[in-house]
Amino acid sequence: MFNWLNKVTRSDWLLVAAISLLLILSLVLIYGISLNDPTSNYYLFKKQVLFVFLAVVGFLIVSQINYRFWQTFSKLFYWLGATVLTGVLIFGATIRGTTGWISIAGFAIQPVEFAKIALIIFLAYYFSRYAREFFLWRHVIVSGLGAMILVGLVLIQPDLGSAMVMFATWFLMLLIVGIRRSHLAVLIALVLVTVFVSWFFVLADFQRNRIMTFINPQADPLGSGYNVSQSIIAVGSGQLFGRGFGLGSQSQLHFLPEPGTDFIFAVLAEEFGFIGVIVLLGLYALLIYRLIRLSQRSQDNFVTYFCLSLVAMLLVQLFINIGMNMGVAPVTGIPLPMVSAGGSSLLATVWGLAIANSMVIDRQ
Repeated sequence: MFNWLNKVTRSDWLLVAAISLLLILSLVLIYGISLNDPTSNYYLFKKQVLFVFLAVVGFLIVSQINYRFWQTFSKLFYWLGATVLTGVLIFGATIRGTTGWISIAGFAIQPVEFAKIALIIFLAYYFSRYAREFFLWRHVIVSGLGAMILVGLVLIQPDLGSAMVMFATWFLMLLIVGIRRSHLAVLIALVLVTVFVSWFFVLADFQRNRIMTFINPQADPLGSGYNVSQSIIAVGSGQLFGRGFGLGSQSQLHFLPEPGTDFIFAVLAEEFGFIGVIVLLGLYALLIYRLIRLSQRSQDNFVTYFCLSLVAMLLVQLFINIGMNMGVAPVTGIPLPMVSAGGSSLLATVWGLAIANSMVIDRQ
């Protein structure tokens, strides 16, 4: 027991503080959304409290595990993630046109969120082992193949947002490791060709509509552009100090769709204004700073690339979620990390950060 307590005291307390405040902010926002919906019986808030509790318990447990465990079994976790993503296509439940959920004890679990962490572990292992050889096409192709297997399985669901996050994480890590300009040019050309082919032969109609709505949300403000239009109104109406807790007209009067998940940033901006947005971004900045700091101070390449991969994934998700709330990115269903309602994303993100915290503990 004393060894366990000793490990806890060696945690990165600034990292822990940022995670804790983001979880508290999530509960505050979701509680506020439930205030003017008497029929809900605070179901969304109660469910989020449960997932926050599980996330905290999981954080304490995972922080105790030596991070070399994840390095040793990185390939196993990768193939486990690929297997689960394959299984969900066969046995999973279809929600809103996406076959990406598995029902467990009455809760819908989204395996792709945990597959993202498995991908990060795999990339950290591969980059740490071959970082000095990435001038060779072989390592670009092998790491890319590893990422594309998972991306392909996610696209089949289809879940364009999660696939974008996974692909972007791999691509950003290539830039961090450093590859030849000629290789980068070829990859960009392949991406452009893939986007062209996907537009006509892969993307579903509703996904194409979301992208067209992103380009011109006012083209159909009462149809496909409704969500984005209402979100932009909510963000703008918050001004400097916001309308006040539970007083946002867009969210409380149900003009804003999915206020607890996709558009929770708009709820924050409307109720707490620019000041609330600055606080939110400050917490994410602190989180990312601590991860980058850990990557710089570590002598272990696996630690360095795990933290940087986690940073890349968080930044991509932040950009997409906040961007779609402000009309500068297409609506893809990507949650705001640790703030949006949803157990799978919350648990996977917090447990991924727990691995980073275990790296702080075991470093000392």
